[in-house]
Amino acid sequence: MAGLSHPIEVDGRGRFASVDTTRRIRNMIENVLFTAPGERVNRPTFGSGIRQLLFSPTSPALAAAVRANVEGALQVWLGDVIVVENVEAESVESTLNIRVTYRMLPDGERRAETYSVSRGGEGLTA
Repeated sequence: MAGLSHPIEVDGRGRFASVDTTRRIRNMIENVLFTAPGERVNRPTFGSGIRQLLFSPTSPALAAAVRANVEGALQVWLGDVIVVENVEAESVESTLNIRVTYRMLPDGERRAETYSVSRGGEGLTA
């Protein structure tokens, strides 16, 4: 299931760059995590809303809310592509780190990726 790179890039031949299945799924997870519900006009419920939780005080309740939002959003939007096995959330200073462990449905490969977002909104990284 190779697909276009995200963000869209042009390769050395002047064509849209493509990525392998692993990178495509990682990009899809990033899109779900870092998109706020209401941000996409034609899909108002798309996204996880984790940026809204960044300004909550660090606590076990914040970690539970992040886990629930991420697991739910990934199940709804990517349930036909991955199976989420575990989500861990940790707040370190002004950065929220989210570790997602999942299996890719095309081949059953198990992966774990960490995504980070800072309270200022900049620094969305994966």
